[in-house]
Amino acid sequence: MAHQHGAFEVSPFRFISPLKIKIMSQTHWKQLVNIAYIGAYSLSDGQDLTVTITGIKREMVKGTGGKEEECTVATLKDQKPLILNRTNCRTIQKIYNTPMIEDWIGKKITLYPTTVKVAGETVECLRIRPAAPKLPDLNPDSPKWAGAVAALQNKSTTIEAIKKSYSLTSDNERLILKDAS
Repeated sequence: MAHQHGAFEVSPFRFISPLKIKIMSQTHWKQLVNIAYIGAYSLSDGQDLTVTITGIKREMVKGTGGKEEECTVATLKDQKPLILNRTNCRTIQKIYNTPMIEDWIGKKITLYPTTVKVAGETVECLRIRPAAPKLPDLNPDSPKWAGAVAALQNKSTTIEAIKKSYSLTSDNERLILKDAS
């Protein structure tokens, strides 16, 4: 049953954003205001999200009040960009033991939503977990083992590339190289 609210009819059903249709979930209002960047509101039900940094740059960002400000922004693989504040930059520096942003490219970070006090008001924000995400193990019992061996055999990957995506013990590294030869 719809209700009249001023000149608009208010439906008891959830508003569906033309930008992204979500079935059986609700839309945080900030997803409609700041749609160009990932925020705490982007993570469903407060879940962590592990992402890969693909670039770091400075760009003009328009805030909710319309004011433009130059910010440091991380582009992320398969996600919206992340505005990096000093706290998150320091966390990445500590995780990967380098302040050089060029060294952050290709690195994985885990985002999580939390809150902070700003000018006496509690606001949502994204923070970065203070440890590098754990890579999945690759061993002969892993479902990906045969594919990794085949990729090494046909030279479509290298052991270095595999080690960027998987954790390999030294014994398993020797074994996969032997299996691929």
